[in-house]
Amino acid sequence: MEALRINDYVTSQLDDREVIRRVIAGEKSLFEILLRRYNQTLYRVIRSYLKDQDEIQDAMQNAYLKAFEKLYQFQGNSSFSTWLIRIGINEALLRLRALQREKLQMIDSVSEHIMNRMPDKQLNAEKAIMQREAKQILESAIDSLPEKYRGVYVLKEIENLSNTEMAESLGLSDANVKVRLHRAKALLKESLYKLSSTRDIFEFGKHSCDAMVQRVMSAI
Repeated sequence: MEALRINDYVTSQLDDREVIRRVIAGEKSLFEILLRRYNQTLYRVIRSYLKDQDEIQDAMQNAYLKAFEKLYQFQGNSSFSTWLIRIGINEALLRLRALQREKLQMIDSVSEHIMNRMPDKQLNAEKAIMQREAKQILESAIDSLPEKYRGVYVLKEIENLSNTEMAESLGLSDANVKVRLHRAKALLKESLYKLSSTRDIFEFGKHSCDAMVQRVMSAI
């Protein structure tokens, strides 16, 4: 199937369950539809656990391959995106353990950390630069959150998952999800939290999306 037709399918009325049914039936090329629909979401989820871009890309590829291999096990009790997110999180955690990476330490105030990098006398002169660097600052602030808070924050505030979907994806209770989300917001502080409402962060651009599609489709 031509790439152009696949791209058209991404925004078509062909829902995930129909795509899955047809992939299982033998139309393997249609798996590309799911890749293009969920590359951004899967990237952001895994990016909340891993920092190295090569590790993120490898984790994404492995998650997709595992999803493809186990596609017949998808029961449809939850959305495909929730099912895929869980696979992606498991893959990210496996890589964290394999690399023996230490969890990031909690910081008392992300905003204070950022301001300390800029002396008061420079604030006015650097204001315009701060505006242009807002995306980078926000990503750095989220990266500074401990892993268990960072993942919840990304899923809720960037990917707009419901508490129920997050609980299912993360294997937590609804109460634990609420507690972690509250703590994440408290750490980021109100000013930084407002800035983080933008979806233009941890962006998985078109070039990266195309490259991931090629990697996965070549491997299946």
